[in-house]
Amino acid sequence: MSDLTSLWHAEHAQFAQLLNLLDAKINAFHEGETPGYELMHDVVYYLRHYADRYHHPREDVTFQRLVAHDPSLRTKVARLMQEHRVIDAHGSELLGRLAQATSDSVAVVPRGALESAAPTYLIYYRHHLAAEEREILPRAQKLLIDADWEAVMGAVPAEGPDPLFGDHPLERFRELRRQIVREAR
Repeated sequence: MSDLTSLWHAEHAQFAQLLNLLDAKINAFHEGETPGYELMHDVVYYLRHYADRYHHPREDVTFQRLVAHDPSLRTKVARLMQEHRVIDAHGSELLGRLAQATSDSVAVVPRGALESAAPTYLIYYRHHLAAEEREILPRAQKLLIDADWEAVMGAVPAEGPDPLFGDHPLERFRELRRQIVREAR
């Protein structure tokens, strides 16, 4: 089902775009500029609530199906599934730090806490996307049959329209969408 792998290629490109924007904001933060915590929070929120809930679980089923067709992929797949867990854990930590930074509470988020959480998240996520593009998606297109793709699609309920990149982004993502369009120019 090349439709799903085409969708994943497109989503990976979108995720990479968001990671680049987050990286630019982290760099601004590191240089002492005001990075736009709300925008950073929205990037990580989207990745946690869209990619981690819909995209990655489908990939996990795809990975399992791939190993059934080609057991030599077991080690690569195990590494990628572990990376999903690492991305999830570091995404939660970073989202929590950004939520603290954007809240009206008097608690101050230590600069070092944000500066250490973001790079790990960015590095793992970028490496992960590249590995999937290079090693997994081409193999999935070649090896998986219709029954496999049906299992993948049935693994996670339909997510509905994409709340950021879809035709009608949610209100909370409108500024992020504008920023993405500006960056693309």
